[in-house]
Amino acid sequence: MRAGADPAGGIGEMREVETHLIPRAMMALQGHVPDFAVFGDDYDTPDGTAIRDYIHVQDLAEGHVAAVRKLLDAGGCFTVNLGTGRGYSVLELVRAYEAASGRSVPHEVVARRPGDINSCYADPALARSLLGWEARRGLDDM
Repeated sequence: MRAGADPAGGIGEMREVETHLIPRAMMALQGHVPDFAVFGDDYDTPDGTAIRDYIHVQDLAEGHVAAVRKLLDAGGCFTVNLGTGRGYSVLELVRAYEAASGRSVPHEVVARRPGDINSCYADPALARSLLGWEARRGLDDM
């Protein structure tokens, strides 16, 4: 899952109707959405909320550049996971926004969505060994 934006504003995302966690958290913080929901607090995780591998969009872009360079140099084809190898919980993201802003993020815990799993994150070992790439930015950078 992509997170963050290029500091110069060149890379990021903007949707007419936003459904993704990170932008919705920011929108809730700014008062633009009245219904920011945390889906479930009964997962088998340290704080009970789902864990996902959020990667800064700049790290993701750099990973793609590394892959293109490898293809141009060596040819062939390959598949690698571009991720941090570490997941963050929904509440960790909410707390990070609160710490960065000094304000509370209004949210409501609601029932899990059907099919959601406890945690999901990439194994970036092949990207590290094949491409010489790894994510350098963490949650605070996002």
